[in-house]
Amino acid sequence: MSHDTLDGDALANHPVVDRDAWLAARTALLKKEKEFTKLRDELSRQRRALPWERVEKAYAFEGPNGRETLADLFEGRSQLVVYHFMFNPTAEVGCKHCSFWADNFDPIIVHLNHRDVTMLAVSRAPLAKLEAFKRRMGWRFKWVSSGEGDFNYDYQASFRAEDVERDAVFYNYATSAMKARDREGVSVFRKDAGGAIFHTYSAYARGIDLVNTAYNDLDLVPKRRDEPDGPQAWLRHHDRYEE
Repeated sequence: MSHDTLDGDALANHPVVDRDAWLAARTALLKKEKEFTKLRDELSRQRRALPWERVEKAYAFEGPNGRETLADLFEGRSQLVVYHFMFNPTAEVGCKHCSFWADNFDPIIVHLNHRDVTMLAVSRAPLAKLEAFKRRMGWRFKWVSSGEGDFNYDYQASFRAEDVERDAVFYNYATSAMKARDREGVSVFRKDAGGAIFHTYSAYARGIDLVNTAYNDLDLVPKRRDEPDGPQAWLRHHDRYEE
């Protein structure tokens, strides 16, 4: 994620104009915003038009309903959004960055459900750790463990130790050196009337900004994301800001 900062001088010396000049500037920007909206709509159309790949492997997860297959995770709907939450088996708490994203999930899931979409999180950590951290954070969304199964590895959100050691981690559609065993991401699946499952889309790194409402709000305000020390250096778990 890129730095997004604005120093105090820039804020203090920001142009201030009369109403007519403000409206002229705002109207000029509105034209560009409409152009961007049309471009975004077209990009979304192209995203949906991507070819699908059939999911042939049998994946298993541990969740509040016990052992579940990938098909079970759809919960009777035809579309599934999976957030790959960074929480490795040796950690005691979930990633603070993924927690920032997860804080956005609960209020919208009911609306997604009514558009034939199920949304949940998947991590490699055991279910007991996921459930304990979920209680601490006050979340309600479904969160399942993939354990050491292939799911997170196959969808580029986790990396095997040997790939990390040889600096050959495949993440965000490129091979590079990386010391982390897990990274953030979103994967989308479709299940047809016959029960066949298809992988339709995955995004990683800055590609998941779309599902973080807070960042979209921060992009509206004068100070922007205001991250002078690096992306999300300021971030805490939401129950740790007062410590």
